[in-house]
Amino acid sequence: MKDATGSGQALQADQAFEALLAALRQGALRANEFISMPRLGELVGFPIAATREAVKRAETQSLVSILPKRGIVVMDASPELTRACLDMRALLDKEGACRLIQGGVPMPLNRLRGAHETMLQLAQSGRNGDLPAQALETDLSLHDLLASGLNNPFLRGVYEANRNRLAVIQATRAFLVDRIASAMEEHLAIISALRAQDAEQAAKAIDHHCHQTMRWWGVDES
Repeated sequence: MKDATGSGQALQADQAFEALLAALRQGALRANEFISMPRLGELVGFPIAATREAVKRAETQSLVSILPKRGIVVMDASPELTRACLDMRALLDKEGACRLIQGGVPMPLNRLRGAHETMLQLAQSGRNGDLPAQALETDLSLHDLLASGLNNPFLRGVYEANRNRLAVIQATRAFLVDRIASAMEEHLAIISALRAQDAEQAAKAIDHHCHQTMRWWGVDES
C-alpha cells in the first residue's frame, strides 16, 4: 500500500481514483457488489484517506453509493439504467458527429476504418482468444472520436462519466464474437457517414447502433 504526505495526497487521491476505475472496468468490482472501505483500500492499493476521496469522486459519477461507516455498493446494472446510459451515449455521439462534420475537423477515418475492417474479418473467421479485448479497444476508438467532437469540457466530463458507467455494465456480460461482427459493421456505417460528411446519416447510424446494442444486451423495450 502506498504512502503520501503533504501535497502528494491530492495526487494520490487521483491515482486511487484511476485504480478504482480500473477495478470497475476489469470486473474486479462487480455491479451491485458491497465492499468495506478497508478491503477496498487493499484492492486499489492506497491508504484509506486517498481511497475515501476516490470513492467520493466515483459517487458523483453514480458509479458507487457510499454506505456511511460500512463501505460502498457498486452501481446497479439494471435494464433501466443500461438503457439510460446507452441512450445518453447515443445522444452525445450524435452531437459529437454533427460538430465534427460542421466544423470540418480532420478525422483519422482511414485508420479507424482499417482497424474496424480488420476486426470484422477476425470475428467472421471464428477466431476467439483475446478477440473480445481487442474488439472493445477498437469499439471505444470510434466513440472516443465522437466524444472529441463535443469540444466542451463539461460535455466531455458527462461523456466520460457515462463511459465509466457503461464499463461497469459491460463487465457484467461477455462481448460475444457474433456481436463483435455486427458491432463492427454498425461502426463502419457510422464511419462511412462521417467520411461523406453526412450528419443526418451519421445520426441514423448511431441510433441504429444504440438500438442493436440494447437488443444484444437484452434491454430493448420493443
